[in-house]
Amino acid sequence: MRLTVFWQRMAEHFGPEYADTFARDHVMTELGGRTVHEALDAGWEAKDVWRVVCSVMDVPGEKR
Repeated sequence: MRLTVFWQRMAEHFGPEYADTFARDHVMTELGGRTVHEALDAGWEAKDVWRVVCSVMDVPGEKR
């Protein structure tokens, strides 16, 4: 998954303004105690981060 697609999906699910706030502030144990931004900066693949976000935040199947 390209980062542009990842951020589009984040904006579609959380809204364009809240997506970045969530990505910056919400620490997830499934990402090793990191935020989305930290996980991506640490080298996590966007598709893997998206899967974690979907799981943690109960993103509906049709948006996954």
